[in-house]
Amino acid sequence: MFLKKLDRYILGKFMKTFFFSITLILLIFIVFDIKDKINTFTDDKLNIPLKEIVFDYYLMFIPYYGNQFSPLFTFIAVVFFTSKMAHQTEFVAILSSGTSFRRLMRPYVVGASIIAITSLVLNHLILPKVFKIKIGFEDKYINDGYNSEERNIHKKIGPNRILYFESFDNRINTAFKVTIEDVVNNKQTYFLSADFMKWDSIGNQWLLDNVYERKIIEQDKLDTLKNQKPIFKQINTFSASRQMKMNFSPYDMHRFESKYEAMDYFELKDYIIRERLKGSSRIEFFEVENYKRTSFPFATFILTIIAVCVSSRKVRGGVGLQIALGLLLSCIYIMLMYIFTIMATTGTASATWLAVWTPNIIFTFVALYFYRIAQK
Repeated sequence: MFLKKLDRYILGKFMKTFFFSITLILLIFIVFDIKDKINTFTDDKLNIPLKEIVFDYYLMFIPYYGNQFSPLFTFIAVVFFTSKMAHQTEFVAILSSGTSFRRLMRPYVVGASIIAITSLVLNHLILPKVFKIKIGFEDKYINDGYNSEERNIHKKIGPNRILYFESFDNRINTAFKVTIEDVVNNKQTYFLSADFMKWDSIGNQWLLDNVYERKIIEQDKLDTLKNQKPIFKQINTFSASRQMKMNFSPYDMHRFESKYEAMDYFELKDYIIRERLKGSSRIEFFEVENYKRTSFPFATFILTIIAVCVSSRKVRGGVGLQIALGLLLSCIYIMLMYIFTIMATTGTASATWLAVWTPNIIFTFVALYFYRIAQK
């Protein structure tokens, strides 16, 4: 049998302590969140149904933030119960019986694997759907029907096509003061202007109003009077309305967080490909999100190994000193993750994936060091 009695004993303590600690912190978060939003929830004008508060917000709140803090609370849980076992000299008895420290790590690795795999599945497949419901509730009630405040927006919607509009109203999916340009070899070949364009959800296309178009065509013959330069012909047209499909939809104007956090693995990969073809300047945010969804669960293994090595030795000062050291290391890890994420999203780092994985690489060597000096 893979798991012996000792393994089940340690694994049981591991999972109980982890779920207890993360449940406790989530309850505290919920209490503070209710305190901050109680005026919104009880506003007679909004008239938010209790069912939506419970199921569309807080039921989505729990897995989202629970997963966010899972590596940190795995670390804290392991430090807490392992240091308590060490203080009661249980590890002295276990190691004295001939059990190697490497063998002792088995239940910890199993526990970390359960949490990491669950987190990986949540990150890539389940949480994006959860986040769609949560952000939908926030936009409907808390953010007062989110509407973009961006002005003078430029979007590259094709290899040579640039879309510009003065403003966008998310509530009616309409862009105002619209222009579209095709530029080939630094020369304008097409120009369109419209008063506004409205999204047609049935036809998945845009309906433009008061449309002026100009096509610039290069003639085959040369202008001998002007140093053999090509002659360009302009074709101008005007129409009261026009239907048009383009590589741009109201989704591109959604709240920025909802774009990448609400997409599952396959949607995010597809979106990155499409944004790369457009030449998007903010593609790093989506790449960082994709890499973080894998690297963050992997941190569970690293932090678990460090936690066991730090807390398995009985030291003066008791459990408190080991928990303090564990929290210090956790804070350093989170700080590194934040710094390298900023570097990746701002383009400072040469490779996005390397920047996201750097904290894990650094802490892998830290884990190896603590494993080497751990009580054997």
